[in-house]
Amino acid sequence: MNMHCPQPDGRESLGALIGMVRSEIVRAIETDLASQGADLKFTQFHVLKRLAASGPMTATELARAVDLDGGAMTRQLDQLESKGYLRRQPHEQDRRALRIELTEAGEALWKHLYESNTATLERAQRSLSATEREQLHDYLGRVLDALRDKD
Repeated sequence: MNMHCPQPDGRESLGALIGMVRSEIVRAIETDLASQGADLKFTQFHVLKRLAASGPMTATELARAVDLDGGAMTRQLDQLESKGYLRRQPHEQDRRALRIELTEAGEALWKHLYESNTATLERAQRSLSATEREQLHDYLGRVLDALRDKD
């Protein structure tokens, strides 16, 4: 069954377009990761990126930040820990919780991958002016806020 249903004006629906853009970004980033010899899938890359940007956090905070459920988060953490890119440390304030942090190898890998990630996202926006890039970011941020707003 073909789920591809353009709108009456022939354009893709917003949901379909956003889904296709996300799929292409994931594909491009995974291609870049493979070309650099990084044995990572997009989700693992996203976990490293979030830790690099935000610093150590609990598994629950990290799962929320990268939009994964608890089981999926645990699997990603296990894989990244086995590769030596992150470690689980006891939390200073909460003995029941663990803090997830990048190892030196994880930080080095992120620094290595950062430029290619930036180049991929730059390539995705190459046909947009600076103003259009700002507007796109603003529009998507507002759509996301509206969808998350439960009122």
